[in-house]
Amino acid sequence: MEAMLWGGFVSSLATALGAIPVLFMKELSHRAKDTLLAFTAGIMVSASMYSLIPTALAMSGLLVLCVGVMLGTVTLTLLEKLVPHIDLVHAGESRVIGKLPLERKSILFLTAMTLHNLPEGLSVGVSYASEQEELGPLVAISMGLQNAPEGFLVALFLIMQKARKSTAIFFALFTGMLEFASCIIGFYLTAYVTGLIPYGLAFAGGAMLFIVYKELIPESHGHGYERMATFSFIIGLLVMIVLTEILG
Repeated sequence: MEAMLWGGFVSSLATALGAIPVLFMKELSHRAKDTLLAFTAGIMVSASMYSLIPTALAMSGLLVLCVGVMLGTVTLTLLEKLVPHIDLVHAGESRVIGKLPLERKSILFLTAMTLHNLPEGLSVGVSYASEQEELGPLVAISMGLQNAPEGFLVALFLIMQKARKSTAIFFALFTGMLEFASCIIGFYLTAYVTGLIPYGLAFAGGAMLFIVYKELIPESHGHGYERMATFSFIIGLLVMIVLTEILG
């Protein structure tokens, strides 16, 4: 329990730490944004395919894995359709969104980040609830690595929408705490309900794969820097694989 709280908190806090550089800059090139998004996508794919999904398969079987992955995918699909939100990077280019008041944009944006962070927090909590001692710290580290650039982009987006820098940092911290809350929920759901852990691992893996393919990859290929984004994606993938081998 204590290990989960520390791991989940530090992983979530990385969102706010990643936002700190915006205090010293005003804008970021599209190339850099796409590179950061692709890097986080690579980490999430690797965490799903190299840690969460294999563990779920080993703990249960193919049927449970498939059910869990599809549940995660369908759940995120429904949430995206039903919950009003705006996306991370390209929202600032929309004329309709650009005319919205800052308070309205902030709420919509916060909702979008909640959708992003839900599977990430769940993956950390469920990993700590599993019987695999190395899985919890590994997933927490991987989510922390991808939370830092995500927090940076959150704060940068808000600053570009004329928000104060202190407000941008606060929102980055708040989205991280939402992830921490979902981490705790995931831990308790799977730790105290018999047989739910493999479903939870597969659910989190499927939900993260949905976020990557539906959101991060398209957003990282929107400005003509596809090759750079592809290399960044592969680097993120390899970083996570190396961490898995070292910590596993």
